[in-house]
Amino acid sequence: MTTRAFFVPDGDRFAPTELAQGPWGQTISGNYVGGLLGCVVERDAGDPEMQPARLTVDLFRPAALAPVRVHTQISREGRRLKLVEATMSQADTVVARASALFLRRGEQPSGRRWSTTVPMPSPPAVPNPIPDGAVTLIWTYGNNGDTPSLGLAGWAHDGPKYVWTRDLIPLVDGEPLSPFTRAAMAGDIASSLTHFDADGLQFINADYTLTLSRLPEGPYLGLAALTHSSHAGVATGTAVLVDENGPIGSATATALANPGFAPPHQSFR
Repeated sequence: MTTRAFFVPDGDRFAPTELAQGPWGQTISGNYVGGLLGCVVERDAGDPEMQPARLTVDLFRPAALAPVRVHTQISREGRRLKLVEATMSQADTVVARASALFLRRGEQPSGRRWSTTVPMPSPPAVPNPIPDGAVTLIWTYGNNGDTPSLGLAGWAHDGPKYVWTRDLIPLVDGEPLSPFTRAAMAGDIASSLTHFDADGLQFINADYTLTLSRLPEGPYLGLAALTHSSHAGVATGTAVLVDENGPIGSATATALANPGFAPPHQSFR
């Protein structure tokens, strides 16, 4: 029977299951690459007194559906911050890298700071029954107004775009899915969200950066597209990240044009 997780521990490695395959071929989806890097960083260097405030994931090359190793190293550690580097390798070749910044929590200054208000559609109800084989529920909004689409169809227009996600299975078999790991996976969605249009997804991201002022609460994570800018086949897009209680951070992705590729509307499972 297929393991209901994206990775299975294999000694000092993590073996991807078929569920980890992304829409770009026989490779591990970028959100699971970033999620695993974040998961191991939190395992090796997490501190309950410190907030994981930033995670930058560089996607060097496609990661094959084969076991990976993740190595972490603390680059700088002080009283108020910790900087952690992580590399993911296959057969001694580095396929991805991450940099994580932890900041010590403290007293919140008084007063209110101005921020752009981004209205999000309300989190949708989980379908009953849940679609067979679903591992992550993705509801997209855009050309359908406040009516959610399961899959990517809601983004197929030139206009505002939103998404709610809800994870259904662990990232690593036998390990609870932590709030930070959930956010690390969701950060990669910023690329598809901000670079999608009526002609599908014509850009593939080379990296993404997640920032968090606090950890997500509850089972839902949402993103709202804020910006897209592209010239000569190079794009950048930014989204605000929210949970059911409001904004918690942002996600930015840098991408390259990849003409002629339009993933099916059900690419996110």
